Amino acid sequence: MGGKVAGNLVIIGGAEDKENECTILKAFINLAGGKDAAIVIMTTATALPEETGARYQDVFGRLGCQSVTVCHVQSRAEAHDPSSCEKIALSTGVFFTGGDQLRITSILGGTPLEEVLFRKYRAGIVVAGTSAGASAMSDLMIVEGQDDETPKKCTLKMAPGLGLLREVVIDQHFAQRGRIGRLMLAVSQNPYVLGIGIDEDTAIWIQPEGLLKVIGSQTATIVDGRPMIHTNISELRPNDSLAVIGAALHILPAGYGYDLAGRNVIFPEPEEGGHFAYRRNAHDYGSQLLQS
Repeated sequence: MGGKVAGNLVIIGGAEDKENECTILKAFINLAGGKDAAIVIMTTATALPEETGARYQDVFGRLGCQSVTVCHVQSRAEAHDPSSCEKIALSTGVFFTGGDQLRITSILGGTPLEEVLFRKYRAGIVVAGTSAGASAMSDLMIVEGQDDETPKKCTLKMAPGLGLLREVVIDQHFAQRGRIGRLMLAVSQNPYVLGIGIDEDTAIWIQPEGLLKVIGSQTATIVDGRPMIHTNISELRPNDSLAVIGAALHILPAGYGYDLAGRNVIFPEPEEGGHFAYRRNAHDYGSQLLQS
């Protein structure tokens, strides 16, 4: 069963709006407690931590958040520092910036800071990540791959991620960089893993019960390899092209959802209290159309 989660995740495809409506960042703040939120900005991924941290600190402050702390953990030694761990322990929301996802996992993996992050996540805080910060959320992450190219063997590098979300692989800047091929390649190598590609200025909010909702201005693409009946991935020579037959693909704009456990699309209907008030999946919807 894919999509195992413990808390709230806001996974952003990168280049989220920071100047106008700021729909995604406002949603993150609201989930973290609104005006009472205590947000920690993790700049581990970026090579420009001071500049990046200051920018997000300004944005969150402008959106009404009064408690915003920047945590510049740039080495494993700093991830063992009790003062860094305390920042996470006192937070209601943690935000990972973009940069290089391998920096996040190689610096934080197996450290006291990572332990505190998981403890707080299981206790119910919201964890968000944009761009590289998005890729690192799952237990398997894409590290490198060819954009806008025909998928071929040995063109994709993957590594373990943080593991806040299991049996899922995330790709970001998705439509803008033409990354459908490399996501298909990732899923063909691991058909039990659900592939999710997230466009810029778009996010997926994943709730503890495993329900996903798309927010933002573009779309999320979901690739389910379980129904796939054929792939040539294991027989490919280095310059051969990938074949994938029968995989399910869904393109979901804002308002649509997805049940990660059941692997069903959830269609938009009125909501109550900010949570999903509908469970109509793609199969039910199709059956209803056939009967009408």
